[in-house]
Amino acid sequence: MMPSEFLPMSAAELLKTPLHALHLELGAKMVPFGGYDMPVQYPLGLMAEHKHTRAAAGLFDVSHMGQVRLVGADAAAALETLVPVDIVDLGVFKQRYALFTNEQGGILDDLMVCRRPDDLFVVVNAGCKAQDIAHLQAKIGGRCEVIPMPEQALLALQGPEAVTVLSRLNPGVAQLTFMTGGFFELDGIPTFLTRSGYTGEDGYEISVHQDQAEALARKLLAHAEVKPIGLGARDSLRLEAGLCLYGHDIDTGTTPVEASLTWAIQKVRRAGGARAGGYPGAAVIDQQLAEGAARKRVGLLSSERMPVREGAKLVDASGAEVGVVTSGTVGPTVGKPVALAYVAKEHAALGTELFALVRDKRTPMTVSATPFTPNRYYRG
Repeated sequence: MMPSEFLPMSAAELLKTPLHALHLELGAKMVPFGGYDMPVQYPLGLMAEHKHTRAAAGLFDVSHMGQVRLVGADAAAALETLVPVDIVDLGVFKQRYALFTNEQGGILDDLMVCRRPDDLFVVVNAGCKAQDIAHLQAKIGGRCEVIPMPEQALLALQGPEAVTVLSRLNPGVAQLTFMTGGFFELDGIPTFLTRSGYTGEDGYEISVHQDQAEALARKLLAHAEVKPIGLGARDSLRLEAGLCLYGHDIDTGTTPVEASLTWAIQKVRRAGGARAGGYPGAAVIDQQLAEGAARKRVGLLSSERMPVREGAKLVDASGAEVGVVTSGTVGPTVGKPVALAYVAKEHAALGTELFALVRDKRTPMTVSATPFTPNRYYRG
């Protein structure tokens, strides 16, 4: 399954990551994604790449994403005016998932924030990075320095053998736990690492200067456990892990409550908390936290072989339309079609039987817990 956000663009419009030449050397099939020419798969193939990441270690080029530093004593408090998340209490070298919201409570983007001794390190999505950086500069640029980092590449090493491989380059990386970070030299190359990931597996994101990115990638690929993995398998891996893709499962028309992301909103930022509100859409989100939302993002699982794609309508047994699929594929690990969807709240309970309309055929789907395959993050 090729993710549906790969849209045609002319070659002249596309940007290239520092690993572009390496992708071509490795035989990657390249496609437009987020304004960049990116590898969707390698000769190994999407299915094998997916399974290899679950079994060993996959190397992903995610240099198209945006990296930003927020510098200044007021940076954490300033960022809290844009997100419904506790940033002020975030410990040094701790990382947290966050959401930019609009005045309607909709999600402008999702992002990762890590506090470092001298700054907040922020990673945003490729397709949103220009608007996100402009948003940060316009809204909080007077309270802290907003410093984009276009000189930094970003690699992700994901899978159960990721720690084994990376420890050969620096044994200290094994000390990191899920959602923590640190500065490390990997075989002499300076990097900033965080231990998390978008696959549901244990793994690392590696921020490295663009001039040393290819050398580091080659060092990692020299290990037998590591294969290059494209964006196609990245999409199927994150979907099995029940993780949202911005622009598909979440967007400006979905709130964190509708998106089942309330776990990301700490008590201190909710109504009655010490630092409640003060961010765009707080009143809408607080009301939904108290009363519930009219619709909810859920996981769907099918026992049939027919994959259910984004945009498929969902109906109940009577044929009444009750929701829509936002992401779907046949999960290579699960061995069944899996999907994320929004459904009316009265149809969101686990075990609810619904039907997806695929080529005018009703495909039975069951509201199921996510992740569809167990996450294996390393928590120590």
